[in-house]
Amino acid sequence: MPPVFAHGRLRLYLLKLLDEAPRHGYEVIRLLEERFQGLYAPSAGTVYPRLAKLEAEGLVTHATEGGRKVYSITDAGRAELADRGGELADLELEIRDSVTELAAEIRDDVRGAAGDLRREMRAAASASATQVEDESWKAAKEDLRKARQEWKEQARRAKDESRRAREEAQQARRQAKEAQERAREEVQRIAGQLQEQFAKSGGVLGSLAGAWLGGGTQGASSAGDAAAGAAHAAADGDWAADLAPTGDPARDLDRLLDRFRDEVRDAARDHGVTAAQVAEARGHLKAASGRLGATFGARA
Repeated sequence: MPPVFAHGRLRLYLLKLLDEAPRHGYEVIRLLEERFQGLYAPSAGTVYPRLAKLEAEGLVTHATEGGRKVYSITDAGRAELADRGGELADLELEIRDSVTELAAEIRDDVRGAAGDLRREMRAAASASATQVEDESWKAAKEDLRKARQEWKEQARRAKDESRRAREEAQQARRQAKEAQERAREEVQRIAGQLQEQFAKSGGVLGSLAGAWLGGGTQGASSAGDAAAGAAHAAADGDWAADLAPTGDPARDLDRLLDRFRDEVRDAARDHGVTAAQVAEARGHLKAASGRLGATFGARA
């Protein structure tokens, strides 16, 4: 039988369960068993180490209640779920397929057992054709009837679960697409606001990026070309569009500043930087810091 969860998918599904509500480890195991209609239940040795690893990565945290650890998802965990919305939809489909495969295996086992039982019954009937049907014969027929009934019930449950999983996966795909659209609109809105602030500040940050991207051998003589390149970059509303909002404005700002710092640092490393450019950069950063500080202070 193939594994129920592909590599890394159980980790993602644990984040989904904790995003629904805080839970302790035993409750997580019970919920997984319910999602698989009792056909699969992970062991404590499977679930608890993964919860501990998620906590070490800062994606979940725990509090002790009544002697038990109750795990809750963190903002970082929710951000990972938002970034992997498409994978989560695919995971729901995989779970549906896993339930179907497990049900098929049970069905095959029941069929095999029923076939063996029928063969034994025929052999017994052939050997005792002249004897009166006794209690053991009746019990064998009753066992066969129960086995058939159990197989039909399991097949029905697997079919219902497969249908529900398909509907939930389709809904999850729609929600993931809507979330991506909202994230894209939010990034474009933030980029527009930053562009407006850069324009008000006289292109200070753009001038710094342009000067460093221009290379270490051009110096101050390339300031005009650098400023023009920075203005073009600022006009691009898709800058850092891959940084989806996390719901925490302060964290979103930190990520934008980290992106700006990394790009300028990479440009300086690739093209070189002179002492004169460093001195000029210090002045640009001082002016930009003052203007941005005034901007956020005015909003407070």
